[in-house]
Amino acid sequence: MSATPPLPLLKRLPPAVWVAVTWCASTLFTLLATVRFPGEMEPGKWPAAQLYRWDGLMVLVLAGALVLVGSSRLSGRPLTALALLLIAAGFVTTTVGAGEIPLEQFLVVDAALYFIASAHRRRTGVIALSMALAMLVTWMAVRLLRGWGVGMSAELAVALVTVIAWLLGNATHRTREYADRLSAQAAEQAVTAERLRIAREMHDMVAHSIGIIALQAGAAARVVTTQPEAAREAMTAVENTGREALSGLRRMLGALRRADHGEAPEAAGLADVDGLAAATTAAGVRVDVRRLGERRQLPPDIDLSAFRIIQESVTNVVRHAATDSCEVSIDYGDDGLSIEVADSGRGSGTRTDTGFGLSGMRERVALLHGEFTAGPRPEGGFRVTARLPVPAPAGAR
Repeated sequence: MSATPPLPLLKRLPPAVWVAVTWCASTLFTLLATVRFPGEMEPGKWPAAQLYRWDGLMVLVLAGALVLVGSSRLSGRPLTALALLLIAAGFVTTTVGAGEIPLEQFLVVDAALYFIASAHRRRTGVIALSMALAMLVTWMAVRLLRGWGVGMSAELAVALVTVIAWLLGNATHRTREYADRLSAQAAEQAVTAERLRIAREMHDMVAHSIGIIALQAGAAARVVTTQPEAAREAMTAVENTGREALSGLRRMLGALRRADHGEAPEAAGLADVDGLAAATTAAGVRVDVRRLGERRQLPPDIDLSAFRIIQESVTNVVRHAATDSCEVSIDYGDDGLSIEVADSGRGSGTRTDTGFGLSGMRERVALLHGEFTAGPRPEGGFRVTARLPVPAPAGAR
């Protein structure tokens, strides 16, 4: 069994690491922006007086500690984590001496907001977005009330990026929820399909057993006074068939339990045709089995469907044909499996179909893209034929 390949390193990093790395990168960019690089007439930002003093450095250290604590609480207490990150962004802004919170200082908040919106409930994400926007509004309001300058356009750009970060996180959250719903629906459909398949198997098995029991019981009733020994044998056959049916029902119930745990139930196949023929023959309807072609291993779905078609057809002969024999032909062709069950009975030309009889066989064949026919024979009796295409083995030319 091959091991699952590990995720790339970047995908394995937790959100806390991404938030911390974002803060380090944004802070480094802020410091570099105060340096005049070759080709520039002046630095991108003039450094504040306290930026390189001991008090400014202490504020940077304090902001870094807040970021580390906040990022570590991002998964368990997202709103508390975001509050700490907002405070850190405000501290660094006061140290830089800018009139507005720079975009690079708010990137750590945007990164955290994305992870909160993508991993937590929608209500938590909306509260986090409101907290971020409220800080921006409060920052500008305080500066306006004190008569200080405000970079309104720059702050609107920061607010826009913040909203975009939340939208991206919310979209990721919705995509994950949709994928989870699809996965749950697929699992539910698989369980339903498996239960329907088991129900069809149970019908085929029980219908055959009940047909044999009815035939044997009728025979016993007819000879109970004239041939007690024959009647005893018939009732013994009824007992054996009943026990086999109960055993089969237990296996089916076990299969249902295994299906609940994702295990594949055991299935019958063409190897069981001889046992089916022997049981039916013992019940009074002789089943002659003829095999043509070279016998080979078939795919499980084709093997099971072929057996169930034969079983249901033989059951119909027992119940409706009013005959004492039928013929089963199994032809292993090069590109397909052909099945024929024919009788020369005097029963009704139209076999009753209670939902899992002829329609069930026709459905099985259709699912395997095969051909199915069922109807009276010109010379009398009834014939069921099915042809199931068999895929070529892997590597065959």
